[in-house]
Amino acid sequence: MVDVTPHGADLIPPAEVGEMELYHPHSWWTKYVFSQDAKVIAIQYAGTAMAIGLVALVLSWLMRLKLGFPDTFSFISPEAYYQFMTMHGMIMVIYLLTALFLGGFGNYLIPLMVGARDMVFPYVNMLSYWIYLVAVLVLVASFFAPGGPTGAGWTLYPPQSITSGTPGGQDWGIILMLVSLIIFIIGFTMGGLNYVVTVLQGRTRGMTLMRLPLTVWGIFTATVMALLAFPALFVACVMMLFDRIIGSSFFMPAIVEMGEQLPHNGGSPIMFQHLFWFFGHPEVYIVALPAFGIVSDLISTHARKNIFGYRMMVWAIVGIGALSFVVWAHHMYVSGMHPYFGFFFATTTLVIAVPTALKVYNWILTLWRGDIHLTIPMLFALGFIVTFVNGGLTGLFLGNVVVDVPLSDTMFVVAHFHMVMGVAPILVVFGAIYHWYPKVSGRMLNETLGRFHFWVTFLGAYLIFFPMHYIGLVGVPRRYPELGETAFVPPSVHTLNEFITIMALVVGFAQLVFLFNLLWSIRHGRDAGGNPWRATTLEWQTDGTPPPHGNFGKELPLVYRWAYDYSVPGAREDFIPQNDPWQPEGGRQ
Repeated sequence: MVDVTPHGADLIPPAEVGEMELYHPHSWWTKYVFSQDAKVIAIQYAGTAMAIGLVALVLSWLMRLKLGFPDTFSFISPEAYYQFMTMHGMIMVIYLLTALFLGGFGNYLIPLMVGARDMVFPYVNMLSYWIYLVAVLVLVASFFAPGGPTGAGWTLYPPQSITSGTPGGQDWGIILMLVSLIIFIIGFTMGGLNYVVTVLQGRTRGMTLMRLPLTVWGIFTATVMALLAFPALFVACVMMLFDRIIGSSFFMPAIVEMGEQLPHNGGSPIMFQHLFWFFGHPEVYIVALPAFGIVSDLISTHARKNIFGYRMMVWAIVGIGALSFVVWAHHMYVSGMHPYFGFFFATTTLVIAVPTALKVYNWILTLWRGDIHLTIPMLFALGFIVTFVNGGLTGLFLGNVVVDVPLSDTMFVVAHFHMVMGVAPILVVFGAIYHWYPKVSGRMLNETLGRFHFWVTFLGAYLIFFPMHYIGLVGVPRRYPELGETAFVPPSVHTLNEFITIMALVVGFAQLVFLFNLLWSIRHGRDAGGNPWRATTLEWQTDGTPPPHGNFGKELPLVYRWAYDYSVPGAREDFIPQNDPWQPEGGRQ
């Protein structure tokens, strides 16, 4: 596909919406703290997400220490283990990955990539960050509440999530978790509406939908999905809050606890599972689709080659987004369902693999005969492709009812989930940071530290999660803080648990090196210049680096072409920016 407007600006239609009036800060507080500039808000989102992500990292270390060396770390009680597991899972999925991809990259990249001055509703954008911060603080407060945080597991299944046998079930833990999620969804809805309206209404002249970079398509589609999926989690949290506080029975059946009849009657725990997973499976793609878009841009830029099958890639993103709403019950095979329902959800699970596989083939064909530069962003992009394919293959096993039922409660699921939803998106996050850090700061990250960070993270992740597949296949159950002298668990499992724990500590240390690189390079990094990667998209064509308030100069850029004109025959350089009206002799490409 080649999409170029010939003969200059006269053929570019006029803007449908007048240029927005910018808010100009009047003090340090309104410039850097209560800022309405999407770029500052993006950095606030990213900083907060990474801070709470470090908490989740430490919790994972504590869990691994308990699993690997249960006698040495006997002071970590089973109750504490379940609390660490619950908080680690919820933080990583919701408060780190969702906030980082949509709040961080979405805020920074959407206005710049579509050629806008800012988000369409800057004040609402500012509010969305501060509501997100409140949600994070409420979540953190549960660590200091009586009874500690909830230990219900990150899926929060009732009835056990609000009964006294579960840590935090009858204390403040579960209440603070549910309130935090409710606040998070309110804040995200404000931000999400902003992203959607900005993409649809805030594009500069010439920036048609089919000229948008795939990063914007991924974030845009994920945002639409989130606006449709988060309400299911919202109502589930509100109803469970009512069950816990006022004794209603939305999810709580008639139940006897410690010999005493509880006041609940007639609720359906399965209904909560449906609501949770109707949100939960789209959530996988709410994280994955921005990652797909970013990887597409990284590969095209660092292979100096136009993306293969752009329109196919766009429709694959949209198709994945739509299909992700009809696969949720494959998480519920063991909850009991009619075989025909199992057949339906197993089929849709296989069908959604088709557009996903198309994207992988297109990435490989983009790399084919490209001028591949093994920069750090490219290494992370390639690492993502390998990891996502590996994780996706184990997903084909778990999408099949017959195979999933015996594997569902084993460590195999933990390994699969972390490869797809943990390691793969995190590799994209790192690749994106290495790629756009020069635009954010004007400095390059240290190359040596970056390569050390990639190889330890990539290889370490495989040394953690590949052995975990084996542990699951021999039948080791998940959610157990220690295995003890269990007859069916071979000695190799204990050895592997120790090895995995050591590797988890090593990989965690590599992330501290990354954070040091991030902070050290702000002052001491090599000057990046305006476009160090020689990229075509509009964020690299701004007047200054970092981009000024309002992003562009007096005039917004005019877009003449798609985002992937690399290595065009006859061009002056091996890339043509989107706002460059260059035409080859004869007027056609």
